[in-house]
Amino acid sequence: MAASSSSSSSSSFWRCNLILILVGCCVLVVCSEGNDYNSRPDVVKGLSWSFYKNSCPKVESIIRRHLKKVFNKDIGNAAALLRLHFHDCFVQGCDASVLLDGSASGPSEQDAPPNLSLRAAAFRIVDELRDLLDQECGTVVSCADIVAIAARDSVHLSGGVDYEVPLGRRDGLEFASRDATLANLPSPATNASTLIEFLATKNLDATDLVALSGGHTIGLSHCSSFTGRLYPTQDPTMEENFADDLKQICPTPTTNATTVLDVRTPNRFDNKYYVDLVNRQGLFTSDQDLYSYKKTRAIVKSFAEDEALFSEKFVHAMLKMGQLGVLTGNNGEIRANCSVRNSDNVQLKTVVEEEKESAAEL
Repeated sequence: MAASSSSSSSSSFWRCNLILILVGCCVLVVCSEGNDYNSRPDVVKGLSWSFYKNSCPKVESIIRRHLKKVFNKDIGNAAALLRLHFHDCFVQGCDASVLLDGSASGPSEQDAPPNLSLRAAAFRIVDELRDLLDQECGTVVSCADIVAIAARDSVHLSGGVDYEVPLGRRDGLEFASRDATLANLPSPATNASTLIEFLATKNLDATDLVALSGGHTIGLSHCSSFTGRLYPTQDPTMEENFADDLKQICPTPTTNATTVLDVRTPNRFDNKYYVDLVNRQGLFTSDQDLYSYKKTRAIVKSFAEDEALFSEKFVHAMLKMGQLGVLTGNNGEIRANCSVRNSDNVQLKTVVEEEKESAAEL
């Protein structure tokens, strides 16, 4: 009996251990899959997660502290700064070229039709951040990095996910032409199929497209961007009551008014934009067609049902977009004034000349 009991105990011992080993293997597999699922895209050479660790360690806290004050006064500026980052990156890369004023060589990117509705306050806020960082660290943080950090904080401070941003971008020396700007900023009337083809040229896929479109969960739009869906005939993909409400706001094709992009939570960064699309309440053709188009419909539904999934995919897409065409190392410059190249900055030249004269006297 004792031997039988011992044999039975030994057998039970090994069965238990085998189960634990199998469970352990399963846990390892799940964790491994989870890590892949949450993986960040590769960082472009020259960028770093700790780029300003020594030269300006408080850069992100300075920007966030100021933006909290700004958004407490007007949360609409969050959408404005986020949009500024999009419009910068899609046109010749994230080089802050959208901030440059025009010159004798031609009009700036800001003068191109897609950028005429960029909020003036966004440019002013970037200048304020430039001044604050200069006071703390000198001119070591690029305008392109300021825009990237401000976009991230715009998402988080309006209720969305927080995430790290690789830094080390440098500022471009030239702005894009009008034609280049138009070619790289698709209109709100663009369908999903065309958008997928366009984003493929930027190494962004269909999931990235749907995730980045979630930026429309905050912000406003002018009537001119969507009245083509109302007049002369109503877009059949638009829900009737939603269309009637829009016609009250924009009674004619030429009405100059604005309305929210997300009818459910217009000032909160969340996944309700996708709920809008499922309910045929997307404002732009480029929004609603993401649900109508078979290749993106399932992605929209998954984001509408799972906010954590949306947040994860949004961050992944933002990190990819935020590294498009970046200048690093000795390329570009760190602009002392975000709207003017250093070579055209009269004030900067004066300061440099005065410093040279002082050095010569010594």
